[in-house]
Amino acid sequence: MKTVEQALPTSSDLPVYLKLAMVTMIWGGTFVAGRILSDALAPLLAASLRFLLASLALLLFLALARVPLVRPSARQLLQLATLGFFGIFFYNLCFFYGLQYINASRASLIVALNPAVIGLASWWLFKERLGRLKVAGIVLCIGGAGLVIVSRDPSLLQDAAQGWIGDLLIFGCVLGWGVYSLFSRSLNDSLGPLQTVTWSILLGTLMLWLACGATGEIGLEPLRGLDIRQWLSLLYLGVLGSALAYIAWYDGIRRIGATRSGVFIALNPLTAVLLGALLLDERFTSLMCLGGGLILAGIFLCNKPLARSAEKAI
Repeated sequence: MKTVEQALPTSSDLPVYLKLAMVTMIWGGTFVAGRILSDALAPLLAASLRFLLASLALLLFLALARVPLVRPSARQLLQLATLGFFGIFFYNLCFFYGLQYINASRASLIVALNPAVIGLASWWLFKERLGRLKVAGIVLCIGGAGLVIVSRDPSLLQDAAQGWIGDLLIFGCVLGWGVYSLFSRSLNDSLGPLQTVTWSILLGTLMLWLACGATGEIGLEPLRGLDIRQWLSLLYLGVLGSALAYIAWYDGIRRIGATRSGVFIALNPLTAVLLGALLLDERFTSLMCLGGGLILAGIFLCNKPLARSAEKAI
């Protein structure tokens, strides 16, 4: 059983907090980069290229650091394949297809539901205690995301039905990321964050390219039409937004847990909204601002009871 000292934030956690803040701000930028690519590449090909770059970056990092890629057991390989499916394959299909229908700002705000989903799943699957403030925070997160969805700008969509498809696809990102964050605990302990991320990305990338080949989307022709802005977006997604960010994220989960790490996802929408306004000329309505505020308030309440819960657990 954890003591209060183990449960409460300490000065030694500060580098972890700074790293997680940096990671989630990078991820905020991935919505803008994905939106830039959505008009140039088919979603499946864009996702496959993103994680091909991520895989190459990770393997290069391992080679430079002289860290061998470990051989997982059959059970670990099955767990890694599950992470690769939900966190890489499923998440990125939802991500790139969803960004064809909705803008980067609203997509990032829907993804801000992640802490609430992770909190509920931790309570249901791992029997983590939920106090009143945490429940209130989850309700605020869900209500805020709902407000963001219903306040979407109709002029950004071809029709309302397609808009709802985009909303549901981005919510699929939330579900996929919840699985990726929650079911990595044993692998992080046995293999470590670097090996866990590398294997899950390699397996997820294989799944993406198999699907790309099955649908006949593999080809060099679309790449010839990319401009410098789109190439930079692809590199940003693959190297910064995937390889480096995923390692730092899993290291944060290993050090302070999934729920406490999840609070930093609140920085995603703030970054995406600012970059969307600066780079994509996207409109951010007052109702979307209100929804974003409710989400941030809910995430704060979800994490506020940590100290009291720890005291009662002694």
